Amino acid sequence: MDKTSVRPLIGVPADVKEVTGQPFHAVGDKYLRAITLAADGLPFVIPAFGELYDLPDLVHRLDGIMLTGSPSNVHPTHYGMVPTPEAEPHDEARDATTLPLIHEALRQGIPMLAICRGMQELNVALGGSLHARVHELPDRLDHRRPEHDDMDVQYGPRHEIVLRPGGAFHRLAGSTGVTVNSLHWQALDRVAPGLRIEAEASDGTIEAVSVEDAKDFALGVQWHPEYRVLDDAFSTKLFAAFGAAARRRAEARAHGDLALRRAPGTQLTA
Repeated sequence: MDKTSVRPLIGVPADVKEVTGQPFHAVGDKYLRAITLAADGLPFVIPAFGELYDLPDLVHRLDGIMLTGSPSNVHPTHYGMVPTPEAEPHDEARDATTLPLIHEALRQGIPMLAICRGMQELNVALGGSLHARVHELPDRLDHRRPEHDDMDVQYGPRHEIVLRPGGAFHRLAGSTGVTVNSLHWQALDRVAPGLRIEAEASDGTIEAVSVEDAKDFALGVQWHPEYRVLDDAFSTKLFAAFGAAARRRAEARAHGDLALRRAPGTQLTA
């Protein structure tokens, strides 16, 4: 990485977790570490304050957004389903922050990487739906976290995925297949308009997507490339590409690019 270039500021929306009876806004260490080590970025945790934000102003101040995985799931009412215990736990404060944030990020053309729950949020925000328990569907693999105390086993390689020939992930990997980890029990059902399927598992589970008309980098993955990101060549390439896109935006801002010097709420040119 070119350490002389501007380090991009990458926003990471937080989960809301209860600690000793009080709400805390939190992001897992491995996500922040991956941004720092593999994307050469500066992670900025975004509290789940939802409508308290002026989103156009917030997004304008950032060079990238990464949506993380989480133990919680998108609330089913956001994709037209009735809440059931199978879809729990929820984090409605995060939903209220990330779903509108996705729309604003795409509107402004800010680079975005969505991981696990983040990819599910991307799909729901654009009009798609989710399977609550994909492992209970006929002929599906069990994609859930392995029951083991060792994190390297939990996040270890689990199954292969097939990458869309000529797609964004195919170009990054240099091949049509890679092996990924698997720690999810929800998955994409109806794919949102405007999303392109970029990768699938052998059982048909959607493993990666791209935003078709995005102005810049906008990809989602169902697996967890952030874990020990520098130990996996494909994960390193993915974060490096995200970081490069965010850095271009940061450098344009640093050099006074007029396309970035705008009033909040106005449309960026493609």
